Amino acid sequence: MKIQKKSVINLFYIPAVILFLVFVIYPFIQGIRLSFTNWNGYSQTMKFVGIKNYARLFQDANVKTALVNTLIYGVMSTVIQNILGLGYALFLNTKFKGRSIVRTIIYMPVMIAPLIMGYIMYFFFQYDGGAVNDILTALHMEPVDLLVHSGTAIRIIVMVNSLQFVGVAMVIYLAGLQNVPTMYYEAAMIDGATFWERFKHITIPLLMPAISSSTILNLIGGLKLFDLVMALTSGGPGFSTHSLSTLVTNQYFSAQSAGYASAIGIFSFLLIMIISNVVMGYFDKKEVDV
Repeated sequence: MKIQKKSVINLFYIPAVILFLVFVIYPFIQGIRLSFTNWNGYSQTMKFVGIKNYARLFQDANVKTALVNTLIYGVMSTVIQNILGLGYALFLNTKFKGRSIVRTIIYMPVMIAPLIMGYIMYFFFQYDGGAVNDILTALHMEPVDLLVHSGTAIRIIVMVNSLQFVGVAMVIYLAGLQNVPTMYYEAAMIDGATFWERFKHITIPLLMPAISSSTILNLIGGLKLFDLVMALTSGGPGFSTHSLSTLVTNQYFSAQSAGYASAIGIFSFLLIMIISNVVMGYFDKKEVDV
């Protein structure tokens, strides 16, 4: 009976495996194949060019800019989301009237599609008719084109992405905090430990699994950032705010260089995989030490 039950349960894996093979593995293999060609995205013919696309990738200034931006989006968003998320969690882990409403408000932006959030923020920051410039005009100040300068635009993208998904980090940390036994804090308070000492020696070590999960999720999300960039700047001005993900779209549709776009996509995948595995290995060691 056990063998039959196990075989029946295994049958339920088949639809998921088929979907995974069709929509993930097959496109990935096709992407690898296309990255070695000069396909333009619509022609019926293509030519094998070897590693030419990858050689071009490492010489392309636009790819270098997109790589730097991708790292900024990933790292800075992760840092901000984790700091704010932990702060919110510590605050909301206490009992006060309206706590559930505050939790809902903080988490609500997560439920908005990133593309929609990007367009909402675009109308907030745009030069002509944007909310920021309307306020400046009302205060008799000169309007500012915030999205035309790459440095400012990148900061805005990081800020919007961080504030939208800080609720994810908050929920993870809240779950972690609620699993920390209160007797540890009570014993520490009897011994005269300050809030900072309790936070450093009890909260942080016992929250390490939550910190690990939140960091990995937010880092991967930031490194593959696409929607917000397209909605706010479309990678402009020029190529100055492109991430690797948006650069793939640019090269595929605008430059009609599908083979090169595939090479950038494969490079982006490998980058995210390597970084996430290195970070995961670091946190695994930290959890073992705890």
